[in-house]
Amino acid sequence: MDDKDFDRLLSGIEYPLFIVTTVNAEGERAGCLIGFATQCSIEPPRFLAGLSKKNHTFRVAGSATHLGVHVIAKEDKHLAELFGGETGDEVDKFAECDWHEGPEGVPILDEVEAWFVGNVLERVDLGDHVGHVLAPVAVQVAKPTNLQSQDASDIEAGHPAHE
Repeated sequence: MDDKDFDRLLSGIEYPLFIVTTVNAEGERAGCLIGFATQCSIEPPRFLAGLSKKNHTFRVAGSATHLGVHVIAKEDKHLAELFGGETGDEVDKFAECDWHEGPEGVPILDEVEAWFVGNVLERVDLGDHVGHVLAPVAVQVAKPTNLQSQDASDIEAGHPAHE
């Protein structure tokens, strides 16, 4: 099988994008744009959030107990550009947007109307990403028109997702 054929197959599929935020025990905050994410269980409710191993947020999340998952509305694309186009290795993304400390100390982006905070139950090596299995502990519900991967195709990543 040619990996490029598989890439071509998946490139036409619309995936929702999310912003993941976290804070570790040392108080270091981080956040990034992710596209590898999905609900993975109905009962009990579970969500899988994939973080690139090259990402600053991945390193901070490695010692964090909770992650915040933000559903980005199309009108909040500027947040996707900030959290996807900049790297936390060089930029304090939280200094560039409004946020507050949410449940379990997780940074919550003020402009995002739909989000949840999940307890990290398990970390699963998925290749160049690690899946964080989350059990929701707090939820804010809204009905945004969420940002899809094709809506953000012009965002240049702050770091490569793979080699």
